[in-house]
Amino acid sequence: MFTLTQRLALCATLLLCAAPTLAQEFKIGIVNLDRIVREAAPAKAAQTKLEQEFTKREKDLADLGNQIKTSSERLEREGPTLPESQRASRQKQLVDQDRDFQRKRKDFQEDLNNRKNEELQIIIDRANRAVKALAETEKFDLIIQEAVYINPKHDITEKVIRQLNGSPR
Repeated sequence: MFTLTQRLALCATLLLCAAPTLAQEFKIGIVNLDRIVREAAPAKAAQTKLEQEFTKREKDLADLGNQIKTSSERLEREGPTLPESQRASRQKQLVDQDRDFQRKRKDFQEDLNNRKNEELQIIIDRANRAVKALAETEKFDLIIQEAVYINPKHDITEKVIRQLNGSPR
């Protein structure tokens, strides 16, 4: 079909056409979102905010748990000497207190998890905006958020953290 000369000419033409494409550098960056959530100043501020918001409720729950424990120990000590009706009444009261405690603890945990998720979403949104801004200013072709292996020369996590923290460079 084609002679050797025609094949060589065709290959040379294809190589010349592909050369500009091959010469362009494909710029890739990789971001470690877990590290951003751990190290960025807004993430640390959110953690502090959550601690302040939930510390009192956590302390109140711990106090209530200690009260129930103390009441249970007292009932255990005094139970054998109490009349049956009084012992049954205290046991019922203790069960009711424990049920209330378990409900409050569950509500606390749900509220805490919801607030953590809200704050985390805010951090992720800010990080994504920072990544997009960095991609545009530094002309990245592709930025990946997670990878099994990252060559340090492609890791731009530190740049994103600096941008979130508000410091240039």
